[in-house]
Amino acid sequence: MIKILTVIGARPQIIKASAIDRAIKNNFSREIKNVILHTGQHYDDTMSDVFFREMEISAPAYNLNVGSGTHGKQTALMLEGIEKIVLSEKPAAVAVYGDTNSTLAAAIAVSKLKTPLLHIEAGLRSFNKNTPEEMNRIICDHCSTLLFTPTLAGYNNLIHEGFDQDNESPFTINNPGVFHCGDVMYDNTLYFSDVAEKTSDVLDKMGLRNKYFLLFTVHRDINTDFPERLNAILDAVNDISIKENVPVVFPMHPRTATALAQTVHPAFKQIQNNSLFKIIPPASFFEMILLEKHCSAIITDSGGVQKEAFFLHKPCIVLRSETEWVELVECGNSILADADNKRIKEAYKAFKGKKQDNYPPFYGNGNAAHFICEEIIRNFR
Repeated sequence: MIKILTVIGARPQIIKASAIDRAIKNNFSREIKNVILHTGQHYDDTMSDVFFREMEISAPAYNLNVGSGTHGKQTALMLEGIEKIVLSEKPAAVAVYGDTNSTLAAAIAVSKLKTPLLHIEAGLRSFNKNTPEEMNRIICDHCSTLLFTPTLAGYNNLIHEGFDQDNESPFTINNPGVFHCGDVMYDNTLYFSDVAEKTSDVLDKMGLRNKYFLLFTVHRDINTDFPERLNAILDAVNDISIKENVPVVFPMHPRTATALAQTVHPAFKQIQNNSLFKIIPPASFFEMILLEKHCSAIITDSGGVQKEAFFLHKPCIVLRSETEWVELVECGNSILADADNKRIKEAYKAFKGKKQDNYPPFYGNGNAAHFICEEIIRNFR
């Protein structure tokens, strides 16, 4: 039995981990034992526990309960906790997802202990090292033994950085294996889309079934921690809502709620007086899938939501100056608008009434988790 320690901490990682956990339960339970370590980076029910229940993910064997804090404090606490658990569990490998502080902490701890690291969602680059996520991605990739890229662009990024596509097993940190496997989030969207239709009534509660509406999320620190940026974004989305007479659903992230409570944002006061704006608590995964599936367009700074928009054939306005999902911009399904009031409104005009029909199979065939499990067995049995 191959023991894998899976390290997760943020909402998107919990969702991604569900694809691997499901594949192990359904197809590889005799070969792989999945032990889940939750760092507690996202720690309240709306951002964590609900996803374990909703998607029937195995309960975490460990929770570090790290909570929020500065990057340094949060990462240091995770490093200490992860190291102790790896020494105790002695897994064959440690799996991490994406680009959060939980990913970074696990990568550093595991590499020091000489335990193989599996990076799922490897190779992504926004080419902006000013963002903490970019540094986390790069460091994690270069600490990894097996790297699973969701896109061909991600695979090529790794090759350009010196990873050798001709490496052969046995793989090590000095002889890493690089695999283009597709995206586990695409696996999840295909699997859970129909389930969400049967289990969530979020559209009916808001009176939005069969209605034209926009879905809006903002949570990244580059936007929430700078009042002028957040106010410009809120003002643009509110202006679109009023001038176009279109409802906007705004699931509010705890970080955004904290930012709005600490500083006066004139645009937020206007939104609160706009009856078309529907501010709701953070959406569960099923609620989010349903909102994405039935909305007309999405405005977001989330990397995961950008992809889900593409999976569900929705145009997406990205509230960042760059994205790790460059192929979505190149094929015209996403527009980078940053926190620029004018560009956000121009992007909406560009998408309005335009039929989007260019959705190439960038993210595989929906079997990424199965592929990853097979490679784990091949390399660690």
